[in-house]
Amino acid sequence: MKTVAVVLAAGRGSRMKSDARKQYMMLRGRPVICYPLAVFEQCSLVDEVILVCGPGEEAMCREQITEKYHYNKVKKIVPGGKERYHSVYEGLKAAGPECGTVLIHDGARPLLDEAVIRRLLSAVKDCHACVAGMPVKDTIKLSGEDNYAAKTLPRERLWMIQTPQVFDYPLILSAHQKLMELESLPAQITDDAMVLEYMTGQKVKLVEGSYRNIKITTPEDLPVAEALLNGE
Repeated sequence: MKTVAVVLAAGRGSRMKSDARKQYMMLRGRPVICYPLAVFEQCSLVDEVILVCGPGEEAMCREQITEKYHYNKVKKIVPGGKERYHSVYEGLKAAGPECGTVLIHDGARPLLDEAVIRRLLSAVKDCHACVAGMPVKDTIKLSGEDNYAAKTLPRERLWMIQTPQVFDYPLILSAHQKLMELESLPAQITDDAMVLEYMTGQKVKLVEGSYRNIKITTPEDLPVAEALLNGE
């Protein structure tokens, strides 16, 4: 059975305040999406990569990303959907029945490193579902009316969730299939672990990621990522 990475590059990135999708913005001379693709390309534990792009961007991704930078593990480039879970579902279907374990990663997280992948793949053998994350460093307050603090949450139990998120393939595929069968899809689902938890009740293990594994979300994130890549 194969280990397949589904890399998501279909997000619009409205918070970047740019016409260009964040995953195609240049970071040290290469598009952001190239960095996670390069890590999966070099990791011996990953057999194949499925790239999920925006509808109509398949040819551009093939010519300007996978062929130009020689990412030979990218076997399929498929169009995503309206919401994240639609895009993930398209990637999962493309992975096919020979997939045993799947990693789902945001293409806008360029600072992924192989050590995180190895920790996750080791953990998933026993727990069947796990996600990268890190304990929060700041005090977190829950807001109430008019932005007054309603509650201070226990910091020692709070984690920032990252990607990759790693699952037994049949488990996460079945959860997404059940989600797609719902007449009204829940808007509060924001990641793949939530799909699994919501649809099956399966517990998801938290595995140490990296504080460097940031997501490019706002314009300020690009120079931060560049500084981290430069070792500053």
